Amino acid sequence: MPIRHAAKLAALCLPLMLAAPVWADDATTYPVTIKHALGTTVLTQKPERVATVAWANHEVPLALGIVPVGMAAANFGDDDGDGMLPWVSEKLAELGGDKPVLFDEGDGIDFEAVAATRPDVILAAYSGLTQADYDTLSQIAPVIAYPDSAWATDWRDTIRMNSAGLGMAAEGDALITRIEGEIEASVAKHPELRGKSAMFITHLDTTDLSRVNFYTANDTRVKFFADLGLTSPKSVVQATQPGQFSGGISAERIDAFDDVDVVVTYGSKALFDALKADPLMAHMPAVANDGLVMLGSDPVGTASNPTPLSISWVLDDYVDLLAKAARKSDGN
Repeated sequence: MPIRHAAKLAALCLPLMLAAPVWADDATTYPVTIKHALGTTVLTQKPERVATVAWANHEVPLALGIVPVGMAAANFGDDDGDGMLPWVSEKLAELGGDKPVLFDEGDGIDFEAVAATRPDVILAAYSGLTQADYDTLSQIAPVIAYPDSAWATDWRDTIRMNSAGLGMAAEGDALITRIEGEIEASVAKHPELRGKSAMFITHLDTTDLSRVNFYTANDTRVKFFADLGLTSPKSVVQATQPGQFSGGISAERIDAFDDVDVVVTYGSKALFDALKADPLMAHMPAVANDGLVMLGSDPVGTASNPTPLSISWVLDDYVDLLAKAARKSDGN
């Protein structure tokens, strides 16, 4: 695998031990360090060539006006097959410049492709990097990994970590504030969401509804419910174990979810009809009351896992779907 600038990497070792941990912005004196779950990353100067790996990390530099030299190709929800989700294509068109190299991560990170883009920093705050992945990428350029656990970084911390890696922490904070304002305005239109509980079921098979698999309170989709005025039911919170992002129970125990008002899942009307007809699932109040949000592989379904650009792009549509289900849970 081609490795870039071995001498530069060796030179990073000294400031790694000396620099104090800070968030980097334009007023910060380099070198700075950023601590994360896989180590401590040193930035000796503001990066110019930015590469990103894994899901959605490229949306932070794009939102802040920077076109990455390389980023992961979309592997879900890419309706037109160009390797990018619509809000990404729209932002790239707005910013202009050269189209980023798209990394095919179907079989994991393509380290050679990343190295070929000659990045000054690699953003991966929302990712599932292993220590081995991180160590290999760090031979190419400094890497910003996740703060705590793999795939657990919420949209705010994704922005905070990655914007710090760009030397734009202040701009990242301003982006968070703007998105929070948009969310607040959208949710204010739907007071029926307030106090309702919601769970996110991962997958249901119309031919076999004997098991209910769901995302736990550690998952970013579930964390996003709180931004939208919804609560996590006690049943889901109690089933959440540290480091676990999904759980499951037999449908014979469906009464455990009597405290759920709204169910969000991926599926079509065929699944909706199957749930209503199933003798066990039909006992769940959210199912009995039609408090269901059925998502497809369209932009709204993709953006139920919130990212810096997708939130604004689909917010009102997603909130409308949740509000409709919340009204149904009240029998309206």
